[in-house]
Amino acid sequence: MLIREFPQLNFVSLNMKLIDFYKYFPDEESCKEAFKAYRLRVGITCRKCGCTSHYWKKNREQWECKSCHFRTTLKSGTVMHASKLPFQYWFIAMHLLTSTKKTFSAKEVQRQIGHKRYEPIWLMMHKIRCVMGLRDDQYKLKNEIELDDGFFETVSINRNLDEPLKRGRGSQRQSNVLVSVESKDGGDNYDPKKHGKDKKVGYLKMRVLESLRKEEITNKVKESVKEGTHIKSDKSTSFVDLDQDYEHDAKLIPKDKVNKALPWVHTTISNAKRMLLDMYHRVDDDFLQNYLNEYCYKFNRRYFDDLFDRLLIATVSYRWNNLGERYG
Repeated sequence: MLIREFPQLNFVSLNMKLIDFYKYFPDEESCKEAFKAYRLRVGITCRKCGCTSHYWKKNREQWECKSCHFRTTLKSGTVMHASKLPFQYWFIAMHLLTSTKKTFSAKEVQRQIGHKRYEPIWLMMHKIRCVMGLRDDQYKLKNEIELDDGFFETVSINRNLDEPLKRGRGSQRQSNVLVSVESKDGGDNYDPKKHGKDKKVGYLKMRVLESLRKEEITNKVKESVKEGTHIKSDKSTSFVDLDQDYEHDAKLIPKDKVNKALPWVHTTISNAKRMLLDMYHRVDDDFLQNYLNEYCYKFNRRYFDDLFDRLLIATVSYRWNNLGERYG
């Protein structure tokens, strides 16, 4: 079990419950001090000259570069860049997202915080979810994976209302998602009867697609999966180019046996769909990837006890100007 101690904060971040959260972060000042400590751990880099040596100006609550004297605020260069929301809002939102296997809607977080306006809370939640995706982008799947495409019901604000709706594959009401999940032998300690699967599940990635063209799918797989990995899939024509860089095992799978042939990829798709249906009345196709980022982030860390700590480190490592533009 992983335990992390922070002498600057004088607490242990381990499976933090709600009562512990308000014990460690009772007010805005405690959240600000904690965020400062996390930033120091990751390191401060001057945006102007690239220097990593700074000193803290307490009267201004800023770091000043020892080389060029350029100043960096607490929020600058992080997910909170240019945000006017209090630190405590961000901390509460991150704790709520990491304290449950499901999720919280922005509306519910707004109610819990007591903020008047919905839009800033909605934007904050999506920034956090995008950071989750950026963190997972640092890792690639390996060994043996299951690969398939899934279809999630979404709403498009750009859809032509005069255009008749299609049914099934290619429907305007569905977004295409490429799902890849590690599936491997569990070893001597793995009990297939207990888990209901012959293979043990590893890490998961979900990527929203603009189309099901083989060129786009091949590029997405290269971004998510290490070269030479053993890939199991059905005999879809969208996967034919994977034979060049991967050990591709494509089989014609009857519909009644697809859950047996690719068990974990379909389980993760079903669970992700259920999470969205349980929480949201509708999901816009433009933001489906953000919701899947959250699902995958928590799935990949399902055995970790320090999710809040890990997410805080991620939030100080990325800067955002606006939704859609990301800076490492």
